[in-house]
Amino acid sequence: MRQDVRSERSGPRAALAAGLLATLAWVALVAPAAAREAPGWVPAWTAAPVAAYPAGYTVGQPGPELEGPPGLVAPRLTAAFPDDQASDQTLRMIVRPGIGGRTWRVRLSNQFGTGPVTFGRATVAVRQSGATLVPGTSRPLTFSGRRSVTVARGATVASDPVGIRLREPQLRDLAVSLNVAGASGPMTWHGASFTTSYLTDQGAGDRTADPGEEAFPHPTTSWFFLAGLEVRRRDVATVVALGDSITDGYFSTINGHDRWPDVLRRRLELRGEPALSVINQGITGNMVTRVGRLPGGCTVCDGPPLLDRLERDVLRQPGVRAVILMEGINDLGSGGATAAQVIAGLREVAERVRARGIRIVGATLTPAGGTEFDQYGTPETDARRQDVNAFIRANGGVFDAVVDFAAATEDPADRSRLLPVFDTNTSVGGPGDHLHPNRAGLAAMARAVDVDELRRFARRAAATAR
Repeated sequence: MRQDVRSERSGPRAALAAGLLATLAWVALVAPAAAREAPGWVPAWTAAPVAAYPAGYTVGQPGPELEGPPGLVAPRLTAAFPDDQASDQTLRMIVRPGIGGRTWRVRLSNQFGTGPVTFGRATVAVRQSGATLVPGTSRPLTFSGRRSVTVARGATVASDPVGIRLREPQLRDLAVSLNVAGASGPMTWHGASFTTSYLTDQGAGDRTADPGEEAFPHPTTSWFFLAGLEVRRRDVATVVALGDSITDGYFSTINGHDRWPDVLRRRLELRGEPALSVINQGITGNMVTRVGRLPGGCTVCDGPPLLDRLERDVLRQPGVRAVILMEGINDLGSGGATAAQVIAGLREVAERVRARGIRIVGATLTPAGGTEFDQYGTPETDARRQDVNAFIRANGGVFDAVVDFAAATEDPADRSRLLPVFDTNTSVGGPGDHLHPNRAGLAAMARAVDVDELRRFARRAAATAR
């Protein structure tokens, strides 16, 4: 409060100086694309495109639910998108990068659009709280030198480099504000973000430069159009956490950043390992194979099968040196796949990853006993899960290493079920569904990962690439 009074007495220049002095303790601004920067880009944050809104799964999303299992199929954001599209409005997407740096670029995706979408303006800034921005940190994004960009159907574009310095370990959230000019048509999104972002009303126009929250009345727990945030670094390798809802963060804490890849990143940070960037390419409902959902299910909600999205979500990511793969329970529980089908899919994924010189860690499937929807909770499904886990543990040259997530989360009294302390819902309260580990369970999974092994894999893969 004293700072505000002093600023008013001293005039606008003093107020600006005081605000900047308070900010510079943890963030420094630099000119875009300094010539001395290394040429390589590393993803600091990603979200795999899932489908066209509103097909997908969310937690804590405001709005009336569509038909489907309670809490699983996404509610419509009817106040912000009455016709299921953005129209002359601004979306302020909040993300937390996993590593720091000073030169950044943003990736926008129209993967599931049916026509081109135009972004009239876009900015990136340091988020203060809610939808408000830290004064003086907003930077306009350009695309091939232009402030506006039209993204073709099915395409992804990267912005030009922009400068904001974020230092480790005092990383802060960034706000990427996107003005959709005109009507967007079907919107590419990632439904289960577990992070609150903010939306204007339709017709509100370009509010990307607004530092405050007044123009953003509508919250969402999803990301729209935003697929990645990359930082220019020459000393960092990328580790991809690849999987389904358990990797995506189901039953973690909204705005808690406690998915198992988040906890793993913090473990690395505490060990002084900023040289590894852990990115999350989980998709809720995702399957390894192309078997699809059992009758009555929503296959499109699950995102493209892993065999189809591997190139997009892993192999095209810059600087990838290692992958931690945990997927297959949805094939068994909601697709009715056999263990042999899942094993064949995992084997193909591992072969394609290793063919690119990338190390792959196979992760065992956590238990689902007691789950009351589809076939997850049956003894037959658990027997098939155990067969898949036996294949993963045997390794057999398919994987470079194994992390035993099953052993970290199973109840010793009944290994078909989660340990009871891991079987509650930390996102919105209440009992769990016996499928998704909660915050404590996700932390136990992260602790099961051998971080020294990840570091060795990254070094070997980098040496091979050279």
